[in-house]
Amino acid sequence: MDLAERPPDRGLLRQLGVRLRTDWPAKTIGLTLGMAGFFAAYFRLLNHPLFPVTVMPLTAVDRLIGFQPWTLALYVSLWVYVPLGCILQESRRELRSYAAAALGLGAFGLASFLVWPTAVPVLRTDWAAHPSVAILKSVDASGNACPSMHVAFAVFTAICLGGLLRDLRAGSGVRAANWLWCLGIVYSALATGQHVVVDALAGAPLGGLVGWANRAGSARRRASGATA
Repeated sequence: MDLAERPPDRGLLRQLGVRLRTDWPAKTIGLTLGMAGFFAAYFRLLNHPLFPVTVMPLTAVDRLIGFQPWTLALYVSLWVYVPLGCILQESRRELRSYAAAALGLGAFGLASFLVWPTAVPVLRTDWAAHPSVAILKSVDASGNACPSMHVAFAVFTAICLGGLLRDLRAGSGVRAANWLWCLGIVYSALATGQHVVVDALAGAPLGGLVGWANRAGSARRRASGATA
């Protein structure tokens, strides 16, 4: 259906509220199990690589960006950003499709870390001066670097949320904020030293491809009149 033919916007906040309440038990359980399973495998591979670890190269862009501890909040905000793509799905059919795409993306990343363990160069920094970032480094060592799943999931979420916001006829400011949040997370992955540019260049198209495929499938289902 063309945007011009859609019913008048009932109010973005109202529509988001309805979506938040829809199937919230299934969304909560699915998110919890999905993230727990991913991180269990992620940290297993991080701490017990099966093959020699390749250290990813620094580029001129990495040296230009440097270490910027203020971006830690943006980095951590991924774990608020990504769940939005799940909890704002409007039907069980779309929820299942989104979950399958997210699981596929995570599985591809884990398979990459399994067969090709990678890490970023060690930052020579006085961590006592940056205790918050030091906690991150102690929990999430700078391994499982390429492709950057932080970047991949940020781009995947931005595409899915972008399509969702378009469906809801959100204003251009809201849609722009979605992409600015994504770009902030990508930048923070580099500025916290958790990833280098090569990692991001591998993660971004991966997340983009899966996100595009998910949105294309959703559009085909709407066009064919499929319902949940």
